[in-house]
Amino acid sequence: MLGLLVPLAIHLWNRRPGREVAVGSLRWLAAGANRRMRNLRLEQVLLLLLRAALLAVLAVAVAGPTWRHALPPGRGQVLVSPELMGTSSLAAVRPSIDALRRRGYALRWLSQGLPKVSAAAWQADSLGRRTDSVSALSQAAASGFYWERIRQAADTFAGQPLYVLTPATLRGMQGTHRPLPSNLTWQTLPLPTASTWVQAANGTADSLRLLVGYGTEQQTTFRTVRVARPAAGQKLTGPALPPLRYETPRNGQAQVLPLPATPADSGRAPAAVLVQPAALRVWVYTTPAYAEDARYLRAALRAASAGLPGSLALTVAPTLPTAANAPDWLFWLSAAPVPEIWRGQVRQGLHLWQAAAGPGEADTTGLLAPALDEAAPVTIWRHTQQPAGANADVLWTDGRGRAVLARQPVGQGAFYQFSTRLNPAWSELPDSPALPALLLSLLQPDPTGPTLARLNAHDQRRLGPAQRPVRAGQGGRKLLAPTAFRLLDLRPWVVLAAGLLLALERWLAHRRAALTLPSLA
Repeated sequence: MLGLLVPLAIHLWNRRPGREVAVGSLRWLAAGANRRMRNLRLEQVLLLLLRAALLAVLAVAVAGPTWRHALPPGRGQVLVSPELMGTSSLAAVRPSIDALRRRGYALRWLSQGLPKVSAAAWQADSLGRRTDSVSALSQAAASGFYWERIRQAADTFAGQPLYVLTPATLRGMQGTHRPLPSNLTWQTLPLPTASTWVQAANGTADSLRLLVGYGTEQQTTFRTVRVARPAAGQKLTGPALPPLRYETPRNGQAQVLPLPATPADSGRAPAAVLVQPAALRVWVYTTPAYAEDARYLRAALRAASAGLPGSLALTVAPTLPTAANAPDWLFWLSAAPVPEIWRGQVRQGLHLWQAAAGPGEADTTGLLAPALDEAAPVTIWRHTQQPAGANADVLWTDGRGRAVLARQPVGQGAFYQFSTRLNPAWSELPDSPALPALLLSLLQPDPTGPTLARLNAHDQRRLGPAQRPVRAGQGGRKLLAPTAFRLLDLRPWVVLAAGLLLALERWLAHRRAALTLPSLA
């Protein structure tokens, strides 16, 4: 807007040429010119106002004006988590939902895209069932974040009242809890209070070892159940086992197939659990210089085997196995380089651990690892500099940020570079009670993919009362009527007005110039 000074200065200093007057004497001209220069008055005020208005309109266009006008409120949306479909909890609130639908509320899934609930799916829920499409939505919603979905719905249906129904479980309350709109009513419903499922399965020629999970509102626990291996297609029987059937697909891996407990649960059974080899084969190759390291490693691996879904087949020897009978893990406790034949086995699925070689460098620093308790620190006294690959993942570090254990994935296996040793002269790690847990996190990584989805689907831990979201109208808050607005960009209209003002200013300037020029006649 400071540009408005420009046309004012032009009008004050850009004087019009004087008219030629024929006089008999020139002695009065100098005095008249001096009086004219001292008398600075505004002339052509209309042209000045037009130019000032043109600059003002351009300044408004740069500011980006918008017009906000209120939208009429919508009737509302009912958002139901697919995990509730077919449960008794949702059946208890169906009359309230149907009453809202009669008032014009739309019924939608609280899932990706917020799709509408079909009449067939809603009718199947009235019978305690669910369709295949709802089962797929339920599996996707089991690992979703309710808070983000609700924020998405609030942005999509701005100004409309929302009635949301979700399970009262911890697994959906992760993520960032941003403020929720005042037009939201969020009701959490309990799921079945207990769940039993098979998390993992290992087998031998005549038996199966099942890792059975038990989920309640308070906790999730696991125990191992060993049963005889039945014939293909037969059911598994055992203490406190859910309905299971053993299958051996043609040219496929044996699997344990969960069965629906009741006809109402059809289409809700989780995916089959593949039967893995009975034991995890671990081979520790050691030389005399690493005998003490091997002793500590053997004890820690045996302690860590309690957390494995199957058994541990551990071998500690100064010799190597045959390449045809390669183990799952090979701990290389030797200063000699690893033979090329075993480095090539990594692509086939071998996990190769190589400890530090040589005398190492004296140092004093702490170990930092995810499974390490901060109340029981571990000190490292010697280490070596082992360069990690470009794609290596640093699993353990020291207090200075240097890699202690790096993992380099190659094919189906991985290299593990350990820059210190499991020797009391090198670190406190051999005597640390955290060593079995650290090794277990490597032998049995955190679940991913179908394993993680199965774990999340049966996680029944319930949200505490103090952590539940406040429903609209609770807590003594006075809620304002929700209003949605639509913003209209006014810049195109302002630019059009500036163009009209420019055209008018040019026309007026040319007209004034034509009137002031002397005639040539």
